[in-house]
Amino acid sequence: MPADTRTVTKRPDSKAHWENMERRENAIWRQSLIILFLLAVGLAVTSWQSFRSLPQRLEALPVGLVILVILFGVYVWRQRRQIGELRGLLQGMQETAAAPPSDQQIEKLLDVVARSQHGYRELIDSLDHIVFNLSTTGEIKVINRRFSDVLGVSFNDLIRQPLTEFFSEPAPEAAQHVVEQLRDKRPWNGIIRAKIRRTGEIRYFDTVLQPILQGNHVTAISGIARDVTSQRESEQRFTELFESLQEGVYCCNSQGVMLEVNPAMVRMLGFANREDLMACNANDLYEDLAQRHWVLNELSRNRAVRNHEITLRRKDGKLIRCLDSCSIIRDITGNTERIQGALVDITERVEIEQRLHREQELNRRVVECFPDMLVTLDPAGCFTFVSSRSEEMLGIPPAALNGTKLGDRAHPEDLARLQEHLHNLTNEITSSEQLEFRIQHANGSWRVVRISASALLDSAGHAIGIVASARDITEEKQFEQQLIQSERLAAMGQMLAGVAHELNNPLTAILGVSDLLRERAVDDSMRRQADLVRQQARRAADIVQSLLAFSRRSTPGRSPVKVADLVERALHLHGSALTKNRITVEFNPAKDLPAIEGDASLLLQVLLNLMINSQQAITAVRDHGSIRINAMRLDDKLVLAVDDDGPGIPPEIIGRIFDPFFTTKRPGGGAGLGLTIAMAVVREHGGTIEAQSIPGRGASIKIVLPAARFGVSPVATGPAAQSNQVVSELQGHSVLVVDDEDGIRELVSDGLAARGMAVETVTTCEEALSILAIRHFDIILCDFNLPGLSGEAFFEELAKRSDSLASRFVFMTGALLDAAAMKSFRERGARIIEKPFQFASLVAVFAEIVARQPVKVS
Repeated sequence: MPADTRTVTKRPDSKAHWENMERRENAIWRQSLIILFLLAVGLAVTSWQSFRSLPQRLEALPVGLVILVILFGVYVWRQRRQIGELRGLLQGMQETAAAPPSDQQIEKLLDVVARSQHGYRELIDSLDHIVFNLSTTGEIKVINRRFSDVLGVSFNDLIRQPLTEFFSEPAPEAAQHVVEQLRDKRPWNGIIRAKIRRTGEIRYFDTVLQPILQGNHVTAISGIARDVTSQRESEQRFTELFESLQEGVYCCNSQGVMLEVNPAMVRMLGFANREDLMACNANDLYEDLAQRHWVLNELSRNRAVRNHEITLRRKDGKLIRCLDSCSIIRDITGNTERIQGALVDITERVEIEQRLHREQELNRRVVECFPDMLVTLDPAGCFTFVSSRSEEMLGIPPAALNGTKLGDRAHPEDLARLQEHLHNLTNEITSSEQLEFRIQHANGSWRVVRISASALLDSAGHAIGIVASARDITEEKQFEQQLIQSERLAAMGQMLAGVAHELNNPLTAILGVSDLLRERAVDDSMRRQADLVRQQARRAADIVQSLLAFSRRSTPGRSPVKVADLVERALHLHGSALTKNRITVEFNPAKDLPAIEGDASLLLQVLLNLMINSQQAITAVRDHGSIRINAMRLDDKLVLAVDDDGPGIPPEIIGRIFDPFFTTKRPGGGAGLGLTIAMAVVREHGGTIEAQSIPGRGASIKIVLPAARFGVSPVATGPAAQSNQVVSELQGHSVLVVDDEDGIRELVSDGLAARGMAVETVTTCEEALSILAIRHFDIILCDFNLPGLSGEAFFEELAKRSDSLASRFVFMTGALLDAAAMKSFRERGARIIEKPFQFASLVAVFAEIVARQPVKVS
């Protein structure tokens, strides 16, 4: 009984002891898990910004650490269950201490212990961090698999070995301060630089060391280390990159206080060192503070700004243009922790862009102002660039030409030649080409263009296209044709003038002989024959005069001109063509018609152009017609109207008929310059010209010219007296005749001698001067064109000697003199009679000269 009583009395105490120990153990575990969880969370929060600066794949480390702590707690809970089972076995064994444990109980107890140790080992080995336990002398007692992997040494070779066996760094003396801190029972944490002895590799570990106490003594050291070698290397590379970047990198707070800058930022802003720049406020660097406010507002909305252009002021006061890319970093509470960004100095680039823009604008203006059309072609001959002149030259805007082929608008006859030139350029056979070809205008007409082209080369010197300038030479070609035609006409005119001059002398002789024959005719039959000869000679003389007037080179001199004479000469020149086409001409001059002052040859050309236009208009629709020429006085002007009964002028083109090269004739039918020349001549004479028409009822061209201020010169060019008239005033007067034509000298000598004059003839002016030195003559008759001393020079010599000799001087000429020369001779008293002349006209001139001379006293 006493024994039973002791046994029974001990059980409640033992049970209470186990329950009390279990409660304390539970409290310790809870506290340990809570502390570990709080440490993990605290570490995640405090290291959050550091992890943010790491690559994106490492930002999840804090979260992973928390998850690892949770998994560790689950694992501990499972181990506690196993310990609980073990405790229960021990409690049962204690309660049954009187009875020895069975084999099953012992086996179960050993199984629970083995499973618990295996679980702890798996947990430690599964950690990515290094876990270890060291003696106070540095001997390795406990490690996990990660430690073995880092050193490359098996687990068995590590246990009970000193740590210095595997690490040459840090040296024991270098780690003395750490050992002292642990001996003082204080934990230590920091970055340890370790050199593995076996490989010589340098590793960095973020390490936490904790002293293990037994009682009041440090019996061991436990630790956990995280390999941060790659992170450290990344930080080192980032630092080197930060220092070597050409872009300026900065970090500041929202108030503009500088927190960090790199050397490029210091150089960019012209500061001597980093400290001087760090002492500045970012707000003071902005030229316009509004730009800074905009950046801050944009950061508050979007957290980032990309490539925003700002203007900063350097320390020396110079302004620079920069591209700012920055972002805002906030802490866990959402407040701005810092603003970090990068600046790119684009001052030089902006200046280059501005200079390039100015050059491009200059080039664009030059291209626009260039009179030629500028184009570029690709190797296939397609337009890649066309200047704005294309619309003026071809009637097509540049946009419509880009992408099309040059050959598409070329004349089929010119296409092969054009393609050959382009082939030579694109295949580098030639470096430049110049050619002319026809290209089609938007209105369907063909324009002649001259192209100067060169190969467009790349950086390697190979042809990649063609650059060319094109000039419209259509009008130039027309002017060339007109010039060629004018030169032909001028050559023909010179030939006609020479022929006419040569004809004037025989015609003068014929006219003179016909007058003499008529005067000496003994019957009417002979008189009629003489009249017929004189009539035909006169007709030939008029034709020659018209040819001379038409072929004579125009001069600025003006003289009074009768419209009737112009019409008569025009009909002489063009009458046969009108008659051949069965076109009649009716001339209706008013009675009081005034003369006009102008160039007879130019006005004759105007009248001929109008008559030819009327003829061509009539013959285009029928085989006969009529032209009416009306002339009348209107105040101090003369109005000349040329009307025809042709088809008339369509209303849509009547405003363009005076434009250069405008014509409705088929190609080769005319250059379109007739009415243009007519308008130019009329305006030169101070007049106007206009066209009126009723379609189907003919056209009317009206010319208004100012009337001459003086009358027409009284010098006669046609019959002035009847051939049988006797001029008794000439009897007894003397005349010196100077002419190299024998027929003229003989004719004049016989005719004047028959009228009672004393006639002396010579062939040269030199002979005449010799005779005049010893004899006096009442009249001197001299040919204008003579070999040796000319008639003009002879006159000038006599005018120097005496004014009376000049007033008694008469020129004979077979060529039309210009108005200025004729006016000069007349003002000095000379007379002019044009070959061929009728003898009666010569007698009339002589009679006028004799009448003005003083009467001779016998």
